[in-house]
Amino acid sequence: MDIQKAAVALLEAERLKKPIAPFTSSTDISVDDAYQIQLLQIEEKLKSAKLEGMKIGLTSKVMQQMFNVDTPDFGHILNTMIFENNGEVSKAQFIQPKVEFELAFILKEDLMGPNVTAEEVLKATEAIAPAIEIIDSRIMDWKFKFQDTVADNGSSAGAIIGELKAVPSFDELANIRLVAKKNGEIFDEGVSSAVMDNPANAVAWLANMLSDYNISLKAGQFILAGAITAAVPFEPGDEFEVDYGKYGQVKVTFME
Repeated sequence: MDIQKAAVALLEAERLKKPIAPFTSSTDISVDDAYQIQLLQIEEKLKSAKLEGMKIGLTSKVMQQMFNVDTPDFGHILNTMIFENNGEVSKAQFIQPKVEFELAFILKEDLMGPNVTAEEVLKATEAIAPAIEIIDSRIMDWKFKFQDTVADNGSSAGAIIGELKAVPSFDELANIRLVAKKNGEIFDEGVSSAVMDNPANAVAWLANMLSDYNISLKAGQFILAGAITAAVPFEPGDEFEVDYGKYGQVKVTFME
């Protein structure tokens, strides 16, 4: 597997808005190869951008079973991928995007694996916030295997972070409810326990996984802990508003 060539192919697919065939359809690619491809792309992008946070994907058993894996994956979020809450976002900058509704953890302390616990995550967290992740695939038609989405930065494309809120107890963190509206109509609801039983478990997994690559989570960064409900495609003109009760709201409108 030529990881350099694969990284360039994904960068070009993103730049030209032309998705490519999945790597797994034509070659053997290990999960480690896939993460190396992701890291090479991020290294290139960091020449003109700044790392602001990380995302965790495939945090539900249903999604893991779909990809025949028993682990989540991760991706990087750069400053160029962050959009304002209550703002407008152009769909044209993406290829085949969808939105997911999540919780973000904002860190006040570094976290370095391999033995980080959920309790340590909470101690290191400054605040949580409601969030919308924009996901997109540089792979054709969202038809890929686990290694393909790992190589493709965990299919990450953007983040919208709501107002920061105080960190709840571990038990309360597992019971945050959201109600999602599309164009003013309720279409989905969820509970944060959908994310590995508790989103703090997902952040602990991330800190420990990153240690394999000698990477730590840094104070000031945010982590999108994983989708609470199913991903939803959108078109220009669609507005999403997600209410997390006392943990705030997050809203975005998509334009051409």
